[in-house]
Amino acid sequence: MINSLLIANRGEIACRIARTCRDLGITTVAVHSDPDADALHTRTADTAVRLPGATPADTYLRADLVVKAALAAGADAVHPGYGFLSENADFARAVTDAGLIWIGPPPAAIEAMASKTRAKQLMGIEPLTDVTADDLPVLVKAAAGGGGRGMRVVRELGRLKEELEAARAEAASAFGDGEVFVEPFIEGGRHVEVQIMADAYGTVWALGTRDCSLQRRHQKVIEEAPAPGLPDNLLDDLHALAVQAASATGYLGAGTVEFLVTSDGRAHFLEMNTRLQVEHPVTEAVFGLDLVALQIRIAEGHWLDDTPPAPHGHAVEARLYAEDPARAWTPQTGTLHRIAVPGDGIRLDTGFADGDTVSVHYDTMLAKVVAHAPTRAEAVRKLAAALERATLHGPVTNRDLLVRSLRHPEFVAGTPDTGFFDRHLHALTTPVPDPCAPLAAALADAGTSRSPHGGWRNLHSQPQTKRYRTEPDGTEHEVRYRHTRDGLTADGVRVIRATPTLVVLEVDGVQRPFTVTTHPGSDRVYVNATTLTPLSRFPDPASQQAPGSLLAPMPGTVVRTIDIAVGDHVTAGQPLLWLEAMKMEHKITAPASGTLTALHATPGLQVEVGTLLAVVQEAQEAQEEPKS
Repeated sequence: MINSLLIANRGEIACRIARTCRDLGITTVAVHSDPDADALHTRTADTAVRLPGATPADTYLRADLVVKAALAAGADAVHPGYGFLSENADFARAVTDAGLIWIGPPPAAIEAMASKTRAKQLMGIEPLTDVTADDLPVLVKAAAGGGGRGMRVVRELGRLKEELEAARAEAASAFGDGEVFVEPFIEGGRHVEVQIMADAYGTVWALGTRDCSLQRRHQKVIEEAPAPGLPDNLLDDLHALAVQAASATGYLGAGTVEFLVTSDGRAHFLEMNTRLQVEHPVTEAVFGLDLVALQIRIAEGHWLDDTPPAPHGHAVEARLYAEDPARAWTPQTGTLHRIAVPGDGIRLDTGFADGDTVSVHYDTMLAKVVAHAPTRAEAVRKLAAALERATLHGPVTNRDLLVRSLRHPEFVAGTPDTGFFDRHLHALTTPVPDPCAPLAAALADAGTSRSPHGGWRNLHSQPQTKRYRTEPDGTEHEVRYRHTRDGLTADGVRVIRATPTLVVLEVDGVQRPFTVTTHPGSDRVYVNATTLTPLSRFPDPASQQAPGSLLAPMPGTVVRTIDIAVGDHVTAGQPLLWLEAMKMEHKITAPASGTLTALHATPGLQVEVGTLLAVVQEAQEAQEEPKS
């Protein structure tokens, strides 16, 4: 029996594992880097051990330190979660060699399947070697790990070498293994996977299917179970292949076998993940299981029933990220002042609490939001409504994108493929501002302690004027209102109530309430689901940048630049440098064709949001004659 368990991970999955351990009466040990000393997973565990490291990102990859921490804390077992060392066979061996119980498959099974190249060979599939133009498009993938890291689509043969180098660098940073391979890229496929669970006595469960086709940067965004619309014969084939993969490797515990299903119904094996998946909650909801509890019981020597429980209903999960989808999915950081998702039966798995900081060092997933209902349509509607009503105060998130995606006709019909965001991203991210939100913010501010003299004017006929910018799209709004003997008034709108935290307006006979929130230390104003920044009436000279200035869109580290010097000509869209943030590389390109007049970025330079990286003077500007 396991009495104490070390969780070799952080964030949401560490909190989720700790929750099950509490239910089972197992005490938990957290490990943490220096930036995570006060993180939610550290606070949630019964005890915690600091992991020293050269960088915060590398800390959780030190197998020797994790094993040492487990022994020092008196743990009986180690659960790796997902990511980091979860598919590292050497780590699994180090755990068992130290006399600890490993919550996962045997090292030999990890080695057989954790490398995508070896897994494909085991399934009789050979990766591409000598790529020609006839093979395009192709997909460059990291042999280790997952999460889309180290993955690139290449459509031009001339870009293959560059993308291979970038994929190797990203994979080495994320997984400590820079091996990559190339395979054909299948357009318009559906990403379907089968959850398996295996015990030590030869029983293997195939726990239905999941559809994970809505992806950005080859990372899953919305997942559901079961995968909609698959014919029975294809389901039987997928289940059989998944059980075959598990049985061939002597598998133990939880794993996932992933496939790409083409439009004509053919299934192509992608990989087997020898760990728990991020999207496992949808399977738990449909089968009424706790997969982490099952992992622990199997590690303790218990056996599975001959057949799994029957599935019921449908479940959908959305990954809530601190990122800006309209700006190339740029990660966002900062203080998360408030996170709350309402709704009966809504599951929220998160590694953050109010007031926590979204760090530059790690993936920016804030939470997983899961809805379960008797039918797919009901589950989708339930999840979209919960996200729409969520309170998210802090960095920009992908919440609006998630809501619109869940309500998009293609998704509602159950037919999306992996190209969904390629086709619809512009429409899904086009701003739809609430015209009343800036007015509500101004009315809440009027006459409060924040603006004690805001209502006084020498000319009573002139309205008060305030300006706001909606975030993240940057649209500016000017609103006007008046103080009268009857209270606050605004043209075309009836003001029913106006307090510092609640404004009720009537527009065209319809009353609408607006909750208005501010937080100490932040200049943002949150009005329902709209985020506003109050603007001064006077421009800030310090904020003015030279035309063509290329600013860092996120905090991170410059990992490399192209061979270019000040005075060289560049073309619009040409890559100039790469920033690494959240263990992923982000390409920074020239905003226009012209001359590079300044280059401040050098490899190894750490930058904050807004740091000046380079300046490109547009061609027409460079050709203009100086005025006499």
